[in-house]
Amino acid sequence: MKKIKKVVLAYSGGLDTSVILKWLGDTYNCEVVTFTADIGQGEELELAREKALKLGIKKENIFIEDLRQEFVSDFIFPMFRANALYEGEYLLGTSIARPLIAKRLIEIAAQVGADAISHGATGKGNDQVRFELGAYALNPHIHIIAPWREWDLNSREKLLEYAQKSGIEIEKQGTKSPYSMDANLLHISYEGQILEDPNCEPQDDMWRWSVSPFNAPDEAEEISITFKKGDGIAINNTMLKAAEFWETLNTFGCKHGIGRLDLVENRYVGMKSRGCYETPGGSIYLKAHRAIESLCLDREEAHLKDELMPRYAALIYNGYWFSPERKALQELINQTQNNIEGTVRLKLYKGNVIVVGRESKTSLFDSAYSTFEEDNVYNQKDAAGFIKLNALRFIIAHKKHKK
Repeated sequence: MKKIKKVVLAYSGGLDTSVILKWLGDTYNCEVVTFTADIGQGEELELAREKALKLGIKKENIFIEDLRQEFVSDFIFPMFRANALYEGEYLLGTSIARPLIAKRLIEIAAQVGADAISHGATGKGNDQVRFELGAYALNPHIHIIAPWREWDLNSREKLLEYAQKSGIEIEKQGTKSPYSMDANLLHISYEGQILEDPNCEPQDDMWRWSVSPFNAPDEAEEISITFKKGDGIAINNTMLKAAEFWETLNTFGCKHGIGRLDLVENRYVGMKSRGCYETPGGSIYLKAHRAIESLCLDREEAHLKDELMPRYAALIYNGYWFSPERKALQELINQTQNNIEGTVRLKLYKGNVIVVGRESKTSLFDSAYSTFEEDNVYNQKDAAGFIKLNALRFIIAHKKHKK
């Protein structure tokens, strides 16, 4: 076992990472620094500070940071410029948060002189890959401790027993959801328990954020989203900072039951996994972003983006945010967004997002060409030559095969 002097732990304050905190000290006999990121999970993060102090962490070794603005500006918005969906459905809520946490782990490790970082991801999941690929991309010499791949505490009973022996406070039964959950400004996810049967319908009380579409308001609500260079800047003509923009969009989505998803996805480690997700703001935003692109983006640019999107989404899902190929794709995608500006009007109704209007000063839509009425700019006879040229290979092939 490598001698570790100081380790920075991604710490949530929950049972698993509290056990890890104590286990790191017991196993490696090292100094532990905790890092807790506020990325909009909606929890009282000062509780993490209190728990860390009770477990013997020095006050100066406890880092709690509000990263919501950076999360939206530097991660969520760039991802949505690509309209990224993994396997055609998943809006990558967990995936996109991990590189930001990995980035800060590495930065704090350098700041405090730590020679290792640690996380609470299991050896079955995707997050271990995302945390560690991100960390190695930023510091290839960092040592990473993944307790779930090292210890023998491989059941909840063993974790509870270790916690009791170590004096770690355990939440009473019934005060915490039975599901494994991850939340941030973009989404909340649910895994485990009855969801491990893909044929079992989620219970109504599982959903934490949004009203059921069946119980959503009986009247549609119209909102508008304004874009500049491909990013949202205002809702209902009110300019908002990035994090506030997303919080406001989530509020609208939750009110109208928008963004619920029940998905069986293919994990990077090779197995299939069933999860349920609430991505209210993201579901609204994606519809609006595609609507404004439909006005302002050149046809071939739009088609190229759609071809590249699955690859881009897979890079994020698989933990390659800091890879040269993701950065190269991002440069191309960003270039396509220079003229994506204007306003999209939408109606929200019982889980549905309906585009009802869009306008832009940089619009490529020209009614003089597309009108069904009489026009003076388009010669319909020109289409005959275009069709003949494109049909030529069919005509030649038919003649050859006929023989």
